[in-house]
Order: sequence, then structure tokens, then C-alpha cells
Amino acid sequence: MSRFFVCELCGNDDPKYIGYKNGLPYCRRCISFNGHEASDDYNVNTNINLNIKYNLTKEQERISNEILNNYKKNKNQLVYAVCGAGKTELVFKLIAFCLDKSLRVGFAIPRKDVVIELARRFQNSFQNCNVIAVYGGNTTVIEGDITCLTTHQLYRYKKYFDLLILDEIDAFPYKDNIVLNNLFKRSIKGNYVLMSATPSKRLIEEFKYNKDNIILTLYTRYHMQKIPVPRIVICPTTLLKLIYLIKKIKEYQSVNKPLLIFVPTIYLSKYLYNILKNFTKFGYFINSKSNNRNNIIDKFRNGEYKYLISTAVLERGVTLKNLQVIIFMADNNIYNESALIQISGRVGRVINYTNGEVIYLSDKKTKDMVSSIKKIDEANTHLQNLL
Repeated sequence: MSRFFVCELCGNDDPKYIGYKNGLPYCRRCISFNGHEASDDYNVNTNINLNIKYNLTKEQERISNEILNNYKKNKNQLVYAVCGAGKTELVFKLIAFCLDKSLRVGFAIPRKDVVIELARRFQNSFQNCNVIAVYGGNTTVIEGDITCLTTHQLYRYKKYFDLLILDEIDAFPYKDNIVLNNLFKRSIKGNYVLMSATPSKRLIEEFKYNKDNIILTLYTRYHMQKIPVPRIVICPTTLLKLIYLIKKIKEYQSVNKPLLIFVPTIYLSKYLYNILKNFTKFGYFINSKSNNRNNIIDKFRNGEYKYLISTAVLERGVTLKNLQVIIFMADNNIYNESALIQISGRVGRVINYTNGEVIYLSDKKTKDMVSSIKKIDEANTHLQNLL
């Protein structure tokens, strides 16, 4: 480890990532993080009008109150809540409290698409607040009452946020990224709340290492209905998988149910669509290379596309009524327990549409497929005990 240089931005002191220019050291780990930073001049609007369009459940209300009380005691928190539990709504009361005290609030998440969606939701709920979205290509305005941002943009906020909420802590590209983790710590002025539906055992143990930290759990969805349990369908050849997919697409379209088909690679998303479009209508594909992702998602939401083939880009943050999910090649290594639970959590999220199918379409059964189903069953058992 270098005894002479520690990067002020990301904390790097590894000689492998330290370069020299004109005899002066610089950090190669975070060299791409450059741009204007937030100032202390912004005045937070304290005229708060919180508008939640539905009542919280007793479980949600309990967790929401605990989050607020823990923050008042200067405690850092991890909220471990199942997919569809309404994690975002759990922190609304805390955000309103902070804004009322003129405190700076940030809500960070790894992916741009989710930042854009969250900013809309916050603006609908905090209608008289200045809610801004900060992500790559959208950094002209970086100060507001509520700042929704990607984790890559945290470098702009040195010791800035009195409350920083970080959702989807187990998602790419934040997961296991030393630079982003250090930028998160650097941007905190007050306390933070971590949120996840699938925190790893290691993350939980590391968080518990500090005895002052608090972990809160919520194993029920906001509508208090069971999480749809995935079904494993074994098709040992590509041809059988394609026949099954075509059959299911037509079945869902006949009853007006939108379908998300997840695939493990960018190449496969386009390749599979080019095959299926010869046998089915009203479909398309999306991946991280799609230039018009927002437009594609909007067309899927409004029903112009009846099915969408997607990589992990839509693994999180998507809520659509009556949605069905098929994971194509679910035995691929990319689909670990966490990813399978997240994808399965896309189904049954909307009240009045709490049922739906999740299908693992694969050559064989894997340990991660079995363990993901077990975790979902355990959450449903917890719900039954509550009821």
C-alpha cells in the first residue's frame, strides 16, 4: 500500500491504481469522475405537502415510524424488505421530516432508468418540492429539495447529504465496487438508510459489525398478498424452449397479459426477438445498448408492445399491472439466487393484480433456482403467520 498518496475523492491508496504526471501522483481508479460539485448555497423548501395515494399497511406504518425514530437517534439503518413491499414509501415520512428541518435529502440508486422513474414518483408525492434527477448526461442542475441520483454521481456531493438513502445496494454496478462505496461514504454528512430485497449474508454481517447500526425487516408486500412462486419448466433443447415461448406469448396475448422475457446476454435479446417476430406480433427487445430505452419501456407500459425481451436492465424498478415473467435459460450462471428473486419480484406487485406466473425456463434445475423459490416460500409463510 502507498505511504505517500491517498486519493481525496475515492480513498484509493493502492499503488497499482496510482499514476504520476510531471512527478505528481494521481488516482487512476476514479479518473473518470470529474465535473462540477454541489454548493452549499441551495435553500431547501420547508413547505412540505406529502401526498401518498394509498394508506400504508400496519406493517409498513410500523417500519416507517421505526425508520424515522432511528434517524432522530442518529442511527444508520438497513431495511431488508421483499420485492413489492413498498420500500420507497417506507422512507417518505423520514424525507418529509428532513425537508421540514431544511435538511438535504439524497436518494441514490445504481441504475439511471430507476432514477428517472423514482424522480417522477417523488414529484407526485412531494408536489411542491423541487425534485431533481441526476445521472450521466443530465447534470446541469445538481441541487434540489430531493436529489435522486445514480451512485456514479455521488462524487459531486462531498459531505453534503444530511439524509442519504441508498436503494438496491446489491445491484450492478454498485455491488462490490470499491470506488462507488467510498463515494457513498464521502457524500454523507448526517446518517444513511440502506435498502434491499436481497442483501447478501456478507453485507448483513458487515453492517451488523457496528453495534449501533439497526436492521429492519419487512417480509410482506404492501397489498398483503402472497408473492407468486416461480415454476421450473425443463426444456432440454433450444427448439423446445422456442416452441414453449411461442405458445406462452400467444396464451398471454389472448387474455391481454403483458410478458417480460429475461435473457442472460445482450446478443441473445436481439437474436431471440428476430426468431420470435416470425411467429408472434407486438413484441420487441431491450438491453443496456438500446439508445431509446425510455421510449421502449413507455410503449410496453401503454400496451403497444405486448411482450418485451430484456436483459438484466429491467431486473429492478419495473412495476406493471398483470405482468407475467419468463426467464429464458434460467440455469445460466448470471441468474444467481438474488437475481432470480429480483426478477420474480416483478410479478404481482400491483393491487388487484397480485397473481401471475413466473417461469424458470431451462435445461436443468440449479441450486440457485431451488433456493430462490425457498426464499419466496419463506416470505409467504411469514405472511400467513401474520394473518
